[in-house]
Amino acid sequence: MDEKEREAWHRRLEALRDDLRAREDTARDATRTVELDQPAVGRLSRMDALQAQQMARATEQRRRAQLQRIEGALRRLEHGEFGECHGCGEPIDPRRLDADPTLTRCIDCSD
Repeated sequence: MDEKEREAWHRRLEALRDDLRAREDTARDATRTVELDQPAVGRLSRMDALQAQQMARATEQRRRAQLQRIEGALRRLEHGEFGECHGCGEPIDPRRLDADPTLTRCIDCSD
């Protein structure tokens, strides 16, 4: 991988990271504790709010995991290991990386 390609991957990974961090800030309210105010909010409305809260928490967990994968890809990029399969050491198909630049294994080793 030449310097131009490395820089392009670096910009792409940073853009993905920045986008996830921006979403993190906007989603913070959705994971707050649902207040129990039974007279003001009906039982079904509270159940809907609890369900929405759980979905927001699950989304937050996925976002954090994706951020960790992006940070790992940036570290591999710094160390010249980006795009190399952790299983066999062969290059990962660029089309596969294009779909998900955080991948660490080629198609043959991903099973």
